[in-house]
Amino acid sequence: MTRLSVNINKVALVRNSRGGNLPNLIQVAKDCESFGAQGITVHPRPDERHIRYSDIPLLKEVVKTEFNIEGNPSDKFMNLLLDHKPTQATLVPDSPEALTSDQGWDTIKHHDFLSEIIQSLHDAGIRVSIFVDPIEKFIEGAKKVGADRIEFYTGDYAKNYLNDPQEAVAAHARSARLANELDLGINAGHDLNLDNLKYYKDHIENLLEVSIGHALICDAMYYGLQNTIQMYLRQLI
Repeated sequence: MTRLSVNINKVALVRNSRGGNLPNLIQVAKDCESFGAQGITVHPRPDERHIRYSDIPLLKEVVKTEFNIEGNPSDKFMNLLLDHKPTQATLVPDSPEALTSDQGWDTIKHHDFLSEIIQSLHDAGIRVSIFVDPIEKFIEGAKKVGADRIEFYTGDYAKNYLNDPQEAVAAHARSARLANELDLGINAGHDLNLDNLKYYKDHIENLLEVSIGHALICDAMYYGLQNTIQMYLRQLI
């Protein structure tokens, strides 16, 4: 079964919009796990518009499943990872002003930079996943820089899914086959939801983990958090 990691950025965004501690981010993380989530994902950005850097040690204390921290490996972000040692670091090439992550690494152009970053994370005992588009040369590049896993950017898949599901998933399926040949673990995330998740999972061989936040939190407004997490888990069977 593919693991579900719940991205709680949007919970922090609501909290920050009014100040105070409502909703309580730490309690939500604990509840997600008790409701069946197999991991918690956060993506602290430089402006701390949702997850704050000060949230990380508090979350590290309470997360009992897999703690995944995403972000662009700036010096500040790297210090955060090395200080708090999550289960997994997911490296994302987004700019500080980006609204959301919308592309993967050019693992050829950034080979030396990524190799150095990944080695330092491995030395600290942290598993490393790097965000990539489903382009085979970048999958090969991910292996060469020493990544343990790749995370497919699924935004384009989600956008094209309603028009032509088979075409939308084709590049991901091809790239997944290559990743399996290279012994790279496969994660995925971005705009996956209750409509497109099962189809994606069924066409990606050995999909280990999906990270879902925005759609899941939106669904929770209608269905409740516990029920929503169970609904997503059923898509991954």
